[in-house]
Amino acid sequence: MLDKTIISNLEQIVGKKHVLTDKASLICYSYDATQRKFLPAAVVHPGSTEEISRIMALANQHRIPVYPRGAGSGFTGGSLPTSTDGIVLGLTRLDRILEIDEENLVATVEPGVVTEAFQKAVEKVGLFYPPDPASLKMSTLGGNVAECAGGPRCVKYGVTKDYIIGLEIVTPTGDIITTGGPTMKGVVGYDLTKLICGSEGTLAVITKVIIKLLPLPEAKKTMLVLFDSIDGAAQAVSSIIRNKIIPATLEFMDGRTLDCVRDATSLEVPDSARAVLIIEVDGDREFLDKQAHKIAEIIKPLGVVETRIAETPAESDALWQIRRSVSASLRRVNPDKFNEDICVPRSKVPEMIRKIDTISDKFGVPIVNFGHAGDGNIHVNIMIDSKIPGEQEKADQAIAAVFAGALELGGTMSGEHGVGIMKAPFVGMELGNAAIDYMKTIKKALDPNNILNPGKIFPSDV
Repeated sequence: MLDKTIISNLEQIVGKKHVLTDKASLICYSYDATQRKFLPAAVVHPGSTEEISRIMALANQHRIPVYPRGAGSGFTGGSLPTSTDGIVLGLTRLDRILEIDEENLVATVEPGVVTEAFQKAVEKVGLFYPPDPASLKMSTLGGNVAECAGGPRCVKYGVTKDYIIGLEIVTPTGDIITTGGPTMKGVVGYDLTKLICGSEGTLAVITKVIIKLLPLPEAKKTMLVLFDSIDGAAQAVSSIIRNKIIPATLEFMDGRTLDCVRDATSLEVPDSARAVLIIEVDGDREFLDKQAHKIAEIIKPLGVVETRIAETPAESDALWQIRRSVSASLRRVNPDKFNEDICVPRSKVPEMIRKIDTISDKFGVPIVNFGHAGDGNIHVNIMIDSKIPGEQEKADQAIAAVFAGALELGGTMSGEHGVGIMKAPFVGMELGNAAIDYMKTIKKALDPNNILNPGKIFPSDV
């Protein structure tokens, strides 16, 4: 519970209608894409940077935890209000695209702008914002920056941090500062922009984002290739890149995923297919056919069962339908899903899949894999029925084993989703004590009273 005086002060800052304390509203902000729920003491929707500054100063003075929140689409609990006396700081009112600078290929936006809406806005003027997380239809750019979101196009274009060149932020103590700016170069002082990007809302509240844009590719061509093994699909990825071709996307699905797709849809997938790549190339229209056919020739000896090349946008959409059907089809395996996002060197993907199959057999839980083969990012979906006694414990053990397997192959336990609370207990597996202490020192220096998104990332805070 928050003191009535605090609630009154918050109402004076943002207006009474933008401070929510009723049970129904609090429940709406108590969860995200994880299966964890925490009820906050209040939800506050500021409408400006200045209001956020005043909120943070008030919270810091009274040692009130503040949890920044975008759309709540995260998979690791990064925005969950884990303290019962905490405030959820909803940023969806700050949803303006402030400028699209066509001359300098730069845009300035507020954090509540939905990713897909921004992409469509810049594409209307012939520009391109490549990062494309799966949640792009609902996730916000502020959340993308906080989590350093990725997506299928990362193999060619990189992740969110590669396009963020400046920020306006509010510190935990209420100061308003800017980092970076609209220039393509800038090396004055520490790179605070990159520090904030991926910090999961623990160091600052993002209030404006300056984004680097690219020219919109003229065209794209999609192809779907079915293989008789995951090894053939992985060899195909390496062969394509070895031949100096970097597709815009290189998505894969393993055999278990294909089984789910077969059962849940009417899509025709041969029984002999045990892996699939969805490959998309983009660029000048005149080169795309040549590039697609070159890829087809390169991978032909690697156990290809069938190759489908889209000739029209409608055909391209039909090929992507196989990928889009995956998440819904997984619920046919079991009702509860734990979506992990390990990343290994791309040549190690087949070995990692075999490790996962062994883990699945050992703990008796179905595991379905798909993801971004071009950068080795595997979405490991551990499927259980949590109503069955002992299933949650099996899932926890399987998750720990998957993380250990990824690290053994030189990988990481998170390529896109971040740490939040779900992966915090495992951070020590990947980071040494010295590195963790170094990060905690930064957190302590910037947030001396530990009020901004406390309890996230570091294991001792969970």
